[in-house]
Amino acid sequence: MLRAGNVGLPNVGKSTLFNAVVANAKAQAANFPFCTIEPNVGLCTVPDERLDVLAKISSSAEILPARVEFVDIAGLVKGASKGEGLGNQFLANIREVDAIVHVVRCFENDDIVHVAGSVDPERDIEIINIELALSDMGSAERRLERARKEMRTKKEAAIEVAALEKLLPALEEGLPARTVALDEEERFAIKSLGLLTLKPVIYAANVSEDDLATGNAFVEKVR
Repeated sequence: MLRAGNVGLPNVGKSTLFNAVVANAKAQAANFPFCTIEPNVGLCTVPDERLDVLAKISSSAEILPARVEFVDIAGLVKGASKGEGLGNQFLANIREVDAIVHVVRCFENDDIVHVAGSVDPERDIEIINIELALSDMGSAERRLERARKEMRTKKEAAIEVAALEKLLPALEEGLPARTVALDEEERFAIKSLGLLTLKPVIYAANVSEDDLATGNAFVEKVR
């Protein structure tokens, strides 16, 4: 079963999204940072109209749609890769999911606190991406040092070294590991590292009800 996790700055609507997609979910959503500390976990079904057609063809008595485990992870802040705002704990939670749903605030409301003091989705996305990349960089540097020592005795260590040497320059620039071209052997060699920026990402723009149908200038910055 796919495991997807909500990621983003504090107070951008992660728990609100979790409550919207998970049936009977009651995650606390409040107007202050770090409302969520321990991750909320729930299951949501994936709508698929093809199942109804297949059920009729096969005369199936029961339809079981695919399900996704959804994890509502506490907000990351600038400096999370160095432990700021319980960053180490929250980054570990992200490491356990298969895919990331990056929630970005795309509405203005003076009554709702923004940890950076203003709404700027491009800045917010960059903060999260840099923190994830810095966390991966630390993991990659430690693994590279060990893999270089193992090259004399382990053939697969050379593949791992090659992959990590490709990744590190990108991570040092704050770029995600998924932007680096790796072959199948290299991806397999570093799989156990669980790099955060190798995970697929979906951006979820949190907009006001007035902009739900048409979007707004903030949403265009996320596209």
